[in-house]
Amino acid sequence: MGAMERKYELCGPFLPRRHPSLKTSAEIVDEARRTLRAQSTQRPCTPRDGQRQLFARSSIRADHNSRPSSTFSLHAQNFDVSDSRPSSGTRLSPLEHKSKVAVLNKDEIPKSSPKPPTEPVDTKRGGLAGSRARLLRATSLTTLPPLAGHADAQERLKLGMSRKLPPAQSQVCGDHKEVSSVPHKPGPRRTQSESRLAQANDDARVRTTEGGLEWRTDLGDGQNATSTGAESKWDRIAPLLQELKATAASGSSEASLERLCDLCANLHDALAEAGMLGHHGCKKRSTILRTLFQLIDLNSSRLDLHVAELCLALRVSGNNLLNICKLVFQTSRNESNDSLFQNNSVIDFLLGLLLREEVSTSGEALFYCVGTLKFLSGNAAIVRLLLDKNCMRVAQKFIRKLCTVDDAYFTMAGHIFVQLTAALRNLADQPEARPLFVSYALMSQLCLVLQRHRQDQDVCTNVSRIYSKLSSYAECRLSLAETPDCYQLFLELLSKHHHKQDLVVRLLFTLGNLTAKSDEARQQLFRCEDCVDTLLRLYDDYQLREDSPAPTAASVREGEDVLVKLVRVLANMCIHPDVGAALASNTTCIQLLMETLELRSVQESEELIVNVAATINNLTFYHKDSSVLKRSQLAIADLMWKLMLSSNMDAMLEATRVYGNLSQSKDVRDFIMQNEVHRFVVTLLDSKNPDVCFSACGVLTNLALDPPYRGSLSLEGASAKLTDCLRDFGAGDWQLAGQVCQALWNMTSGGSEKLLDTQEGRSLLEILTSYLDEDKVLKWAGNKDVSGYHRESWELDFRPVAQKLLTEIVR
Repeated sequence: MGAMERKYELCGPFLPRRHPSLKTSAEIVDEARRTLRAQSTQRPCTPRDGQRQLFARSSIRADHNSRPSSTFSLHAQNFDVSDSRPSSGTRLSPLEHKSKVAVLNKDEIPKSSPKPPTEPVDTKRGGLAGSRARLLRATSLTTLPPLAGHADAQERLKLGMSRKLPPAQSQVCGDHKEVSSVPHKPGPRRTQSESRLAQANDDARVRTTEGGLEWRTDLGDGQNATSTGAESKWDRIAPLLQELKATAASGSSEASLERLCDLCANLHDALAEAGMLGHHGCKKRSTILRTLFQLIDLNSSRLDLHVAELCLALRVSGNNLLNICKLVFQTSRNESNDSLFQNNSVIDFLLGLLLREEVSTSGEALFYCVGTLKFLSGNAAIVRLLLDKNCMRVAQKFIRKLCTVDDAYFTMAGHIFVQLTAALRNLADQPEARPLFVSYALMSQLCLVLQRHRQDQDVCTNVSRIYSKLSSYAECRLSLAETPDCYQLFLELLSKHHHKQDLVVRLLFTLGNLTAKSDEARQQLFRCEDCVDTLLRLYDDYQLREDSPAPTAASVREGEDVLVKLVRVLANMCIHPDVGAALASNTTCIQLLMETLELRSVQESEELIVNVAATINNLTFYHKDSSVLKRSQLAIADLMWKLMLSSNMDAMLEATRVYGNLSQSKDVRDFIMQNEVHRFVVTLLDSKNPDVCFSACGVLTNLALDPPYRGSLSLEGASAKLTDCLRDFGAGDWQLAGQVCQALWNMTSGGSEKLLDTQEGRSLLEILTSYLDEDKVLKWAGNKDVSGYHRESWELDFRPVAQKLLTEIVR
């Protein structure tokens, strides 16, 4: 009786852990092959549009009239020569002294009188489509008399005592910035491109504060120049403007366009050296702008970027800023123009706009600015350039700004988020960008975007694409898992947008990644409100039944992809004991899984069927505590028989694993023998795959519990095949070796039955003697870098049952 008790203690494919507090190498092996296994699947493919466009054909904005237009025409007449920022609407207190108002140059006479600010209205002007806030231009004084406190400074300027300080040395990239404004002796003259880039960096200069990046608004010493100094500086600039006009009038030949580009570069350098860049850097600003705007009519992409670079350096605002952003956007739509953006400072200025401008005043300009960055982020070379310019830090700051806009500008913020999240989706493909998503907390920031724009399917879909890509990487997955309420948010989005297949499949894929290796994630997801109900409703919605309307081939594939990802989430969740026990007792869950096996075939839906079988296997681990599984175990056994008859090895392996759990029931063992399933199981011992052999040994171990079935197993050659399996895999996998010995021990009924012939017995004796030699085991463990060779696994999984089997054979 004692021998039988020891035998029954060993039988069954699932060995209890002998040292729960100590994680041995045997347990590490067990994690890789354990009955409860996390499922993997392919990441959903992100479609690429054939053409660069603001919104994909599937977008809810594709035919929406209120969104900004993707196509438009730009001409010089669309720009305002007298460029100034809109009035703030604040009335200034009069000065106590009488000011001397200088006579205005006729080029700077404003086109309209000051008006109080109005509410944003939709408008179309100059052939430009779309909605934007009408910006009111305010008049401004050209010069103001010096205040009393500045008389000495004015005197120094007249005497030529003041000198220009070099621009502070700083870049947008990096978290640690040092701004230096110490004068130094002039060095070698920089090239035109170096000078323009330095000016862009100076214009977009930042300094580190507790709040992050702070963009400077001072514009050099051009504002303080005397009229005499300005006139002397203008003497160098005026000829450049005259030549620009003359060359533009001569036509748009290749030579003319080349010369115009050179002249624009020279003009940029001259304005920078004269301190005339910026919004108030030059009193003859309107003359410069008029000349630049006329160049746009020549329709040259390269020249357009030169004009845009100059205008952005001059800090154009209002309608001009919008049109310049449109001009840059229009240029970026053609991929052949991407190389043009690598040789100027336009990208620097665009990144600066994101942090400087507000959605309330420049929403549409920001929209086209981000649209440009989205297009450019599809180019690998420019992606590296964007990362060098610390675009991820800029994105972090910009997201915070967009998430706090007033309700009046919420719609425009949504349009901008569609472009921004699409750009971040492109960046997520780059290995060097992934750590930045973590270090700048963008994984959690994007959850804030989802919360605020949860009704916007375009925004939600783009963010889900980012998560589906990044959640495959451990550091990104951990960062997302630590975001409060992310699981509840994903469930709410799945419920709200359950018919949006491309959104649903990516959220499910992300949840599958989160729950693949984390017990905490499985439990947190399960504890969310309506978690199981939400997932099972989705399952029911996408279950393709015979009475369903005739679907297209594409919709069948898409629906099946959803089920693959959803079933994977269920399989991963039920690894947690509490979740597994609950799902195993959920009638709807069991019925849906069984229904999928009934409706689909391995040939049609291989990945789905294999995942469903793996999920059922995980759930049958809890079958002793589940009345639902007990009632359904024979029906499940019949469905597994269908998989065993297929030629798909993955499906057969999962079915064998299910039989390994269910065959602890006498009714299921009878079903297996009556339907000759055991013959297939014995055949699987010939497999070269250790996992397949391990699962087959588990079933045979349970079948051999019944004395009438031992002879049938022996007639199929089970004992000989088990011995061969032990020889082939034993020394490389002690857990498998222990399972083989367990099956042989049960088949011999603890030594009471002789099912091995003399030759088989002698061969088994030699193998066991060799494997039980501790010196050999230590030698193998020292020479092989495989966890199965570790001594702990040999001691716990193999030696106890092997010694008993050896004793009986010798006897």
